[in-house]
Amino acid sequence: MKMVMAVIKPFKLDDVREALAEVGVAGITATEVKGFGRQKGHTELYRGAEYVVDFLPKIKLEIAVPDDQVEVVTEAILKAAGTGKIGDGKIFISDLERVVRIRTGELDADAL
Repeated sequence: MKMVMAVIKPFKLDDVREALAEVGVAGITATEVKGFGRQKGHTELYRGAEYVVDFLPKIKLEIAVPDDQVEVVTEAILKAAGTGKIGDGKIFISDLERVVRIRTGELDADAL
């Protein structure tokens, strides 16, 4: 099992959710986060004063998937979240040792 974590632009959330549903993903966790990479933030004007916004709003998605779904899920996120512009985000894939469904006690792939 793998944990696929993606950091995407907020306005792409619905597109990514729909793309994941099409490839059979049963559930995702979405969190509003702030961060920066190569974008390095931007400047804004507020009441005549210019200030730097270092951290930009992003959405972090966490999706637990069986090993055989990793490539399909990654491709779905790439296609749905990509704009071709800086700040599109990143996808991180890591091993997932154990999953337990709290309600039933099911383990690992059965718990997904």
